[in-house]
Parts: sequence; C-alpha cells; structure tokens
Amino acid sequence: MDLSVIIVNYNTKSLLQKCLESVFASQTNYQFEVLVSDNASTDGSVEMLKQNFPKAKLIENTANLGFSKGNNVAIKQALGKYILLLNSDTEVRIDTFDLSIKYLDEHQEAGIMGCKVLMPDGSLDKACRRRFPNLWNSFLRLFGLKKFSDYNINTPIDQETEVDAVMGAYLMIRKSVVEKIGLLDEEYFMYGEDIDWCWRVKEAGFKVMYYPAAQITHYKYGSAQTAPFKTIRLAHEAMKIFYRKHYAQRYNWLFNQFVYLGINLRMYLVLILNMFRKKKTVH
Repeated sequence: MDLSVIIVNYNTKSLLQKCLESVFASQTNYQFEVLVSDNASTDGSVEMLKQNFPKAKLIENTANLGFSKGNNVAIKQALGKYILLLNSDTEVRIDTFDLSIKYLDEHQEAGIMGCKVLMPDGSLDKACRRRFPNLWNSFLRLFGLKKFSDYNINTPIDQETEVDAVMGAYLMIRKSVVEKIGLLDEEYFMYGEDIDWCWRVKEAGFKVMYYPAAQITHYKYGSAQTAPFKTIRLAHEAMKIFYRKHYAQRYNWLFNQFVYLGINLRMYLVLILNMFRKKKTVH
C-alpha cells in the first residue's frame, strides 16, 4: 500500500461526500486506502458513507475524540508507506495524490509535504505554508497588525519552498517518520497538532516542504462552524499548549503568565468580534 488517506469526520455529511467523491475520482497508478474516523456524528454521515462509499474503511468512534486522537486511531490501522491527513471540508484534484507521492519518492529529505491549498474563491489559504508562531508575530497578530508579521510566507505561491509548517487539511508524512517521532499529540483536541508535528519532524532532521504543483480546495471550518464558540476556546488552548511545550522553558514564570494572559485576552476579543460577524472565525 502506497498511501493511507485519513479523514476525521464530525457532522460534515455534505462536505464529506464531496471530499470522498474527489478522492475516489483520483487518477493514479499508486495503491491507496481511505480510512474515515467518525467522531460519533449525528447528521447521517455514517449512513451516507456506508451506502455510497463501501471502499472506504469506516472507524466508528463512540464519542467525539477530537482531531488528534481521531487521526491517531486511524494511523494505527494504516497500511500505507505514506500517511495523508485530509480534512473532510476539502476536495482534491485528480492528480493531487499522484504528484504528492512522486514528490516524496524523489525527495527523501522531506519528512512532511503540504500542497497548495486554495479557498473556493481561488485565493491561497495562507496557513498552508507558514513559519512557527513566535512571541513577536503573535504580538502583532494579537493587536491586528498581522500584515507586519512574518508568520505567513511571501514567496510566490507557485514556488516550491521549505517551510516551518504546513496545515493539517492536507499533510502527507512518511510512515517511517511517524514511527520515529510518534503520533499526533492528543493533548491538542483541535488545532495546533499539525504545527506541533511539523516541529517534531524538523527536530528529527527532516524537512517540511510546500509543493504547489499538488493542489486542493479548502472550504474551511467545516466542523468548526457547528460550534464556533467552543472551537475558539480550543484554538486558543492549542496556542497555550504549543507555547508551553516549545517556548516556556526559555523564559521565567512571570513572563510566561503574561503570555498566557495575552492569549486569553485574544480569545475574548475574538469571541466579542464573532458576535458581530456573519461568517464566524476561530482565529
């Protein structure tokens, strides 16, 4: 088996159907399997999957395990040389898998690759190629000055680039690398686990690559829209976890408390702004 495509689903029936239609329409000579880890959906996702996609392996979790644990359950059963985390709110192109596998076959130094992720309007989802968050770019984003931040990468979108992190909406990793660095950190319920995995991959001596020849469309926040306030809290909890794991040891206790306070203030600001937004966001 060349590739294991893993999709975590939670109440995204319509998006999941479109995603799987695009997955099984892929044109590739490589062998791939599809594992759907369903987090106790109640919207008919499971019934739709059983009826329309019998080739997909369904894992029926008895509760909402979150993104990290939901993926890990499937990763433990995956047979592929490569593991692909794919969001249910995405659609792949017919050659996306083919190009991605060929790229990793030809670039042994790459532990993780991500593709060009386009929004429905054709614009780039900037989170598909980014630097690790740090105190400076987080401070600028906190105060609405993200245009001055170096968090996003400004090279041409069609330029292959080594990056710090790609996004979990489409993240392909070598199974051998997973065996070396471990599974996703289940302390992250949702958000942050993809950046954390990229950090650990780079610590292990591998590169994280953005490869724009492979492309997907991302409809964004599929599950998050069903519970925007909860997901805002989870997104900011993920920031705290990432900071505590990778930065807190560099600073004293008092400074770290100010950082956590800043994250909390940002969370409340986003909650307030969302009260006036038609389209909710978690960041």
